[in-house]
This record gives sequence, C-alpha cells and structure tokens, in this order.
Amino acid sequence: MLQDLTHASFEEQLNTPFRVHYGGEAPLEISLFQVRLHEPHAGPRAQPFSLYFRGPRGAVLHQATYRVEHDRMGTLDLFLVTIGPDPQGMCYEAVFN
Repeated sequence: MLQDLTHASFEEQLNTPFRVHYGGEAPLEISLFQVRLHEPHAGPRAQPFSLYFRGPRGAVLHQATYRVEHDRMGTLDLFLVTIGPDPQGMCYEAVFN
C-alpha cells in the first residue's frame, strides 16, 4: 500500500489529524503540515518526498516505525524521525524514497 501512495495522496490530507499508536494509553494525535518533494531519481520511487507532522511538545516519539491511522487514508506503518520542536509543537518527518 505505501508503495502506491504519492505526494498528492498526502497533500489532500494537509492540516488533518493522524493518530500514532506508540504504546501509550491513547494514540498521540499529530497533524500533517507539509509535504516536500525531493529530487527525482532512478530508485524504487521516481518522485521521492517527505511528510512533516507536528504533535504536542510534551510527548516525544522516538525514531521508529509506528502504526498511524487517518480517517480517510486508513492505517499506515510509517517510520517517523523526530526533527525537534518549533514554536507550535514537536515535529516529525517520514521520508518516501
């Protein structure tokens, strides 16, 4: 399923909530705030891209693969990397190569 998703699939979901299952009592809600294209290459995904999410500052996810749910996209397994805080919360990146 992940191999079929494109940057456009996620651009339609900008500023919507995703729920991350991380082992806490309730999922952590993060919001997709940016989709960034990378230089095209000859790899498995001709048009690589990154997703940028923001969540609450108080709960920091460690770099790992998480089960993430979205109301329209369903359940996805995403490898999230913590970027760090910005003025609105804690930021994470998922790269699609």
